[in-house]
Amino acid sequence: MYAIVNIAGQQTKVEANKFVYAHKLAGNVGDSVELGNALLTDDNGSISIGSPTLNVKVTGTILAHVKGDKVLVFKKKRRKGYKKMNGHRQDYTKVMINSIG
Repeated sequence: MYAIVNIAGQQTKVEANKFVYAHKLAGNVGDSVELGNALLTDDNGSISIGSPTLNVKVTGTILAHVKGDKVLVFKKKRRKGYKKMNGHRQDYTKVMINSIG
């Protein structure tokens, strides 16, 4: 069984007993979170689509707060001597999905 859930503005496919990285969520490590706004569920071939959401409860546990890979932004104007480099690392929360339903 899997579900597609809206987490912090992004649609994410979640399955029970697997973890997912989501944009940073409020809470401490070990806290339980409830991910609402289930858009679609699939239970062994029977698909349920919400209009706009379903009444499905997705619960998880926060495992860690981590940072993603560094993304480099490089700007340059040729023959002008202008170069600028900037880096960014996005904050993520690692969430273990406990149950869907």
